Amino acid sequence: MPDPGHPRSIRSFVTRAGRITAAQQRALGELWPRYGIEHDSKQLELSVSFGREAPRTLEIGFGNGENLAALAHAHPQRDYLGIEVHRPGVGRLLLALEQGGLANVRVICHDAVEVLERQIAPASLAEVLVLFPDPWPKKRHHKRRLIQAPFVALIARALAPGGTLRLATDWQPYALEMLTLLAASAEFVNLAPGGGFSERPAERTPTRFERRGTRLGHEVWDLAFRRRA
Repeated sequence: MPDPGHPRSIRSFVTRAGRITAAQQRALGELWPRYGIEHDSKQLELSVSFGREAPRTLEIGFGNGENLAALAHAHPQRDYLGIEVHRPGVGRLLLALEQGGLANVRVICHDAVEVLERQIAPASLAEVLVLFPDPWPKKRHHKRRLIQAPFVALIARALAPGGTLRLATDWQPYALEMLTLLAASAEFVNLAPGGGFSERPAERTPTRFERRGTRLGHEVWDLAFRRRA
C-alpha cells in the first residue's frame, strides 16, 4: 500500500506483466534471498547489504541486467546496486549473477524514485547510471519522463561529492532536455569538453534497448556529470 507521506501521482513507468520463464521464476524464488533487497521505508546500510566497504554504482532501470552483470564481473572491487520494476528482467539478472558467481551485486524490484527517497543514504554512491530511460515521446506524456528536476535532486543527494552521473538515450529531444536540465543544476558539472555530450563509455555493454535503437538507425547520446563538492 502506498505511503500517504510519499504520494506518487505520476510514474515514469508502466508495470507490464511480461512473459516470465520457468528459469526466471526459479531465480526469483531461490536466488532473491541471496541478491535481493526488499523495499522498505528504512534507510539501507549498504556496508551490511554487501558485507564490506567499497565504491558503489547504482544502475536505475537495468532492463535485463546485461550491462550491470558485465560491470560487476569486470570490477570485482566495486559493488553494484540495480533497481528494476519488471520481474522477468530481474529474473534474468539473477540467473546471470548465479552463472557468473558474482557476489558484488544487489537488486531492488521497486520504483526508483521511492527507493532514492527512502532507502539510499546521502552521499553513499560513487556512480549512478540511467541508461535508455523511457523517452515518453508524445508531448502529453512528457510529464512521465524520469529525468526531471526533482529526480536529479534525489540523485545529487545520493551521490558522494565527486561522484558521477551517467545517462544515455537514443531519443534526441530527450537528450537535449536532459543536457539542458543538468547544465542548469548547481549540483553538477559537465565532464564533456565544451559542455556538450560525452563519448560512449567503451565498457558499456549494449542493452536490448540500445541494440533496438541501433537497428532503427537511431544515434545514441551520452551524458556524464560530476557531483560538485
